[in-house]
Amino acid sequence: MQPLRFLSVCLLLAGSVFAQDYNDRSQNRMAREVRHELVMLPYYGVFDDLAFRVEGSTVTLLGAVTRPVLRKDAENVVRHIEGVTNVVNNIQVLPLSPMDDRIRIAVYRAIYGNPMLADRYGYRAMPSIHILVGNGHVTLVGSVANQADKNVANIQANGVPGVFSVTNNLVVER
Repeated sequence: MQPLRFLSVCLLLAGSVFAQDYNDRSQNRMAREVRHELVMLPYYGVFDDLAFRVEGSTVTLLGAVTRPVLRKDAENVVRHIEGVTNVVNNIQVLPLSPMDDRIRIAVYRAIYGNPMLADRYGYRAMPSIHILVGNGHVTLVGSVANQADKNVANIQANGVPGVFSVTNNLVVER
């Protein structure tokens, strides 16, 4: 009787480990698909930031965009991914303002026009430094290779006329 009970406990534990491993692989697959679908959105650019969190079969969308249609498009493409049962859309739409548009272009030119940053980050299909502007306040998000690049991007953004503040949320990769 004891060996049978031991065997059933072992099988139960193995089954729960298998289920956990399957859930982890399923969530990793879902996260890869969500990331791919978001990056492939036609209006997603350097002035937008899309992020997400996968919890079970629920995907929470985060970030900020300049076009309201991009917010809705992100939700629609994620909703059609296999395994996603619920989408929570927490994407903020940045205010429409000619002043903010001028600041976006000026900060872009300041960062990607800098020789130290242009060669490393400027010639990509999707640059890794994203520039968010809301009511004259700039937020830099994305990733850079080292602390020096993070500091240079911050200095360049702070030097643009009309910028009230700069929040540097760039992540150093190494």
